[in-house]
Amino acid sequence: MKASILLLEDDQQLSDTVKQFLQYQGYEVLCAYDGLQAQDLVYEKQIDLMLLDIKVPHQDGFEFLQTLRNDNVQTPAIFITSLNAVEDVTRGFDIGCDDYIRKPFALKELQSRMEALLKRRYGTYEEKIDLGEGLLFDIQENLLTQDNQRVPLKTKEAKLLSLFLEYPNELLTYDKIFEHLWEYDEEPSAGSLRSYVKTARTFLGKDNIETIKNVGYRFVKE
Repeated sequence: MKASILLLEDDQQLSDTVKQFLQYQGYEVLCAYDGLQAQDLVYEKQIDLMLLDIKVPHQDGFEFLQTLRNDNVQTPAIFITSLNAVEDVTRGFDIGCDDYIRKPFALKELQSRMEALLKRRYGTYEEKIDLGEGLLFDIQENLLTQDNQRVPLKTKEAKLLSLFLEYPNELLTYDKIFEHLWEYDEEPSAGSLRSYVKTARTFLGKDNIETIKNVGYRFVKE
């Protein structure tokens, strides 16, 4: 499977059409027909990308995504909607969507937008990313292996590796890293973070992780 997709669409026929097309392309597709059902799937399953209709029952697409973003769920999202007003588009991006496609749309266009977003978010999207020298990182499982043997990592070390690989060549501020690595009831530690970065450098290359003084870090990938 290329990636796991959440499809929030209350039009049964359109939902079935999109699902069948994406499954044929190799994606896993989880369908929801209202906002509350979609919430359950997000918190129960591993989701890599969300396709969200706006006019759905119980909780519309705007409210659904706003709830997730308030909960610090940063899964990429594309709104699929018949709404055409500029203010609707603006509201979608303000809430935290990554792209917007209007109905009716060509399935191939949807696929192209999805793949561009997945590539931007995860680098070249693969379940396992080759780091060289027999090292593979499973981005879904946060699992590092070398020659098919598990490399023991602390949970936060694995999360940091995943974060660098998801955002190659992007500046990751301390705040963003702290939010990703530490739970809401934990106190972030700058000292521990330096230790985790040191570990990451052993796998990604010492010179490939830049320290941006007083701001954060950047994983430089050619």
